[in-house]
Amino acid sequence: YHGGTNFGRTAGGPFITTSYDYDAPVDEYGLIRQPKYGHLKELHKAVKMCERALVSADPVVTSLGNFQQAHTYTSESGDCVAFLSNYDTKSAARVLFNNMHYNLPPWSISILPDCRNVVFNTAKVGVQTSQMQMLPTNTKMFSWETYDEDTSALDDSLMISANGLLEQINVTRDASDYLWYITSVDIGSSESFLRGGELPTLIVQSTGHAVHIFINGQLSGSAFGTRENRRFKFTGKVNLHAGTNKIALLSVAVGLPNVGGHFETWNTGILGPVALHGLDQGKRDLSWQKWTYQ
Repeated sequence: YHGGTNFGRTAGGPFITTSYDYDAPVDEYGLIRQPKYGHLKELHKAVKMCERALVSADPVVTSLGNFQQAHTYTSESGDCVAFLSNYDTKSAARVLFNNMHYNLPPWSISILPDCRNVVFNTAKVGVQTSQMQMLPTNTKMFSWETYDEDTSALDDSLMISANGLLEQINVTRDASDYLWYITSVDIGSSESFLRGGELPTLIVQSTGHAVHIFINGQLSGSAFGTRENRRFKFTGKVNLHAGTNKIALLSVAVGLPNVGGHFETWNTGILGPVALHGLDQGKRDLSWQKWTYQ
């Protein structure tokens, strides 16, 4: 109902930096946008007149034509409310209801709070359209800021650990767009790649939206999805050494979805599989080993 600019994770992503509802009845400055504001005001007034009957009974639906219907509500106290609808998107219709004729514009609904008199029709706008002119100002533009984070100095007191890969939003509780997935892998000194062989390949499967790969504190690569396909796979060579190697995956959620079928069930983050390929033993699946999260 109230328009405004949404930034970052509230913009209705993923992969949307800002969004704005240009068609809202009230804009972000609190100014009324006509005719929508006035038209909705009249609609609310008409519905308010029907309140007692609407909350007292379920509607009785009557056919008035091929694309026309009447939804009638009656209460025990004698209140009667009718909604006459014309679902034809191109042609107006003249219908007979309660022994009276009514003209219904295409794709519209007429409201009769007493089952006789029309007080509102959705297609008939009686409010004057407002015109708004936007003028430039000397307001200072936003500036970008950057910072570096030492991946080897994460606060252990803020970490949680679990066997296996966890869904990102359930862990962060929507408090951050970022989640570290951290684990370690032991490499034997006899591995062939340590003696000039081909480096092993790390494969990370993510449900969205981006990931940065760090091996022993060094950036090893990045990958990301798209608005059309949030899921993606990172595949890249990684430089491991003999002994224990720290693998830190920084998963990034680029905004939260707010539209689509059952979007509340969509997963975000690294749910696997995560695996190393090219070791002497072949494939090593890291998905179900111990992971630390921050």
